[in-house]
Amino acid sequence: MRFPIVRRILPFAAVAGLLTGAAPGLAVVRVVTTTTDLAAIARAVGGDRVEVDSIAAGHQDPHFVDAKPSYLVQLKRADLFVQVGLELELGWAPNLLANSRNAAIQRGGAGFVDASEGIAPLQVPSAADRSAGDIHPYGNPHYWLDPENGRTIAANIAAGLERVDPAGAVAYRANLAAFAAGLDERLARWRELAAPLAGAPVVAYHNSWPYFERRFGFRVVGFVEPKPGIPPSGRYVAELAEAMRRDGVRVILMSTFYDQKTAELVARLAGAKVVTLANSVGGLPGTDDYFALFDVNLVRLAEALRQ
Repeated sequence: MRFPIVRRILPFAAVAGLLTGAAPGLAVVRVVTTTTDLAAIARAVGGDRVEVDSIAAGHQDPHFVDAKPSYLVQLKRADLFVQVGLELELGWAPNLLANSRNAAIQRGGAGFVDASEGIAPLQVPSAADRSAGDIHPYGNPHYWLDPENGRTIAANIAAGLERVDPAGAVAYRANLAAFAAGLDERLARWRELAAPLAGAPVVAYHNSWPYFERRFGFRVVGFVEPKPGIPPSGRYVAELAEAMRRDGVRVILMSTFYDQKTAELVARLAGAKVVTLANSVGGLPGTDDYFALFDVNLVRLAEALRQ
């Protein structure tokens, strides 16, 4: 007995998907990141082979995230987990990982990525002294705010994606090269935007900006917080405002999640103005990807100093 031959004609997109190892419209790798910056870079490197979720939102302080059952569901299903590291997420990420029941994404597993590997951290303390405030013993963890460090982050994520999805290696390497080329193109424009910032003194609310400061040439000469994570007293506010008037400091840098009222009080006493920058992708309108984060922040800071 002969059976009829059934010929199934696949659409071109489906054939292309089979040839590249990716089913059309189907995410091959589920990625969970701790921050939106890592998520944005993971999407750039992963392309259409990945589905990416960020635990912290762009307007949140990534030091402090409330654990939710939904995060455990995401982590249970994840193929790749990416964290900032340098103890930024120490208060919440290790506990979520431990309870995810996903061996692949634990530290040392193929699906674990610490994006800080290869980063040269700034402000590494000589000794861990908690009396000095919220001090990170491995250095300041806000390294993604130097776009040059975005190359290292992207390379770390690409290596992780290759480990869990070897079939996508060619695509990940091509996307990584395109991301690096995009950085090269934009760095020239960012240097132009940053030219008016050279040497300009500013006060920051929290010690979030040393990498951004080093890359773009302004000077952080003080902080609204007397110590990292410690709110200022009335006396400290008055002394800081007096120092700002004396030294001609006219701008206070804020992230979206710190105490705006205190910053505005210092600015009013000092004759200065507050400029809010996005600490992470999605923190302000228009900061929808990693490149846009620097576009918006540099324009805002340059305009504030010019005024």
